[in-house]
Amino acid sequence: MAAKRLEMNPDRLFDPDPAVRGLARELYEPNKDRPLVCPHTHVDPNLFSEPNASFGNPSEMIVTPDHYLTRMLYSHGIPLEDLGVPRTDCGKVERDPRKIWQTFADNYQLFAGTPTGYWLNHAFSEVFGVDVKLDGETATEIYDHIEGKLKSPEFSPRALYDRFGIEVLCTTDPAASDLGSHDAIRKYSGWHGNIRPTFRPDKVVNNVGTPEWRTSIMELGRASGIEIADYGSFVRALEQRRQYFRQMGATATDHAVLTPCTDEMHPGYLESIFKKALGVRVDDVSNDTRRFSAHMLMEMARMSCDDGLVMQLHPGSYRNHNPAVSERHGPDRGFDIPVQVDFTQGLKPLLDKYGNSKALTLVLFTLDEDTYSRELAPLTAYPAVKLGPPWWFHDSPNGIARYLERVAETAGFYNLAGFNDDTRAFPSIPGRHDVWRRCCANYLAQRVATGVMDMEDAGKAMEYLSYGAAKETYRL
Repeated sequence: MAAKRLEMNPDRLFDPDPAVRGLARELYEPNKDRPLVCPHTHVDPNLFSEPNASFGNPSEMIVTPDHYLTRMLYSHGIPLEDLGVPRTDCGKVERDPRKIWQTFADNYQLFAGTPTGYWLNHAFSEVFGVDVKLDGETATEIYDHIEGKLKSPEFSPRALYDRFGIEVLCTTDPAASDLGSHDAIRKYSGWHGNIRPTFRPDKVVNNVGTPEWRTSIMELGRASGIEIADYGSFVRALEQRRQYFRQMGATATDHAVLTPCTDEMHPGYLESIFKKALGVRVDDVSNDTRRFSAHMLMEMARMSCDDGLVMQLHPGSYRNHNPAVSERHGPDRGFDIPVQVDFTQGLKPLLDKYGNSKALTLVLFTLDEDTYSRELAPLTAYPAVKLGPPWWFHDSPNGIARYLERVAETAGFYNLAGFNDDTRAFPSIPGRHDVWRRCCANYLAQRVATGVMDMEDAGKAMEYLSYGAAKETYRL
């Protein structure tokens, strides 16, 4: 049987009603090729630090690092080892990229109708020029085609950055990072690309008192040049690192917490917790770790008011829910599972103190969709609050539609932070932005078709959501 053609419908994600579809096209066309502003990604900055850097082979680029792919295949009983995912004990995993690709292709039907399948097909078709659908029979043909592309200068990370029309791309970096790759890009590369770091202090503000936390504190001390012996020196070290990140181009911080709980604690209590945590008595601080993390969100908001870094908050994800996978393969392997959260009560102390300040921009994300209309949209009444786009499981056509339906009437369009792709999979970036732009065009077209808006207002909102919102929110 001949391989089936891979074709991207030019009207994909638009309403089947001809009247709405025509309006959606009219809104989409002038915005589809706007530069891409990527204020939050997990792309490795090392890719851009050397002029001749390469993505490696197709499996290294597309399959192994992408937990959207590996979690789906794992859910059908395929060991992560078969996909080349490293083990924490350095145990045996598949090293042959062609075997990894064949396993992926043999099971490609699992991604039909999912956002991952859409992004992959977009990358195959629009980025690599693949014109047949991937399956077990076409696996070798498509692998050879993509491998040949990746060996050419036109498919280097820097070349694709330019081809994708990326204006700025922000990475996510631990607080103790020396930002060596960013330094190389800025000082030595002679390249025009705008790659910026983002300050992520999770390792030093969460899980207080654990051995991993104490190791991270030592790393923070070395990076800052400050001996961390108490809470006061800890805060000074964080302030020093934030300043360094700002000098390296950072405009934002990022914070992952289980719940959006904030609390301001007495300095003496903080010192007591911190000094016990620096010791070996983990049980002594186990009941205080959440309160400490809640206080640190207050501290981060205070610092953002001082230094101007935009504060992103990603709550509601139970990280590494599957201990068997995280113990065997480490963190971030696709088992971040949503939990119910309470923004209204949890953020009250922080918003009481900083919510009315124009010095703070707090971008809120959620995995708990029930909070969209009940809590998040109303919270944009605070000048400091902006709503981030749908994230993780909800970064999808249906997720974006639900988001706009539930928040736009209360928050409007100009309290939204635009789009960020939050991706490790670099070739998916244009596809993800295209989904957002098509979904926004379709939503606005429906509002025009029903007489809620006119085309002039819809056009302005479309331009803002496609491009201006992210630049404005993240001060890029």
